[in-house]
Amino acid sequence: MLLKNTFVHHVHFWLNDKADEQQLIDGLNTLIPIPHIREIHIGVPAETFRSVVDRSYDVSLLLLFDSPEAQEAYQVDPTHVLFAENYAKPLCSKVVVSNSINV
Repeated sequence: MLLKNTFVHHVHFWLNDKADEQQLIDGLNTLIPIPHIREIHIGVPAETFRSVVDRSYDVSLLLLFDSPEAQEAYQVDPTHVLFAENYAKPLCSKVVVSNSINV
């Protein structure tokens, strides 16, 4: 099924210490109740080993929104701000975000 009217926000996290993986995942789970999010997927690299697959990250977050405005509202939602301050910033050495919209 082709997704329509969808703003995709995909975030990859690299941990300072791999031992903090569950703590970061627990933090990501705090985002679930944010009302602007349509769908959420929290994951770790799959066991796929093709040359084009980047498995260098530790944890990923994939969010689907109904619009760019919903994604902007998510960015300033207090729960997201607390996640960034209490989990992402202290636990991660690198965070990469990819956003996309329908064509």
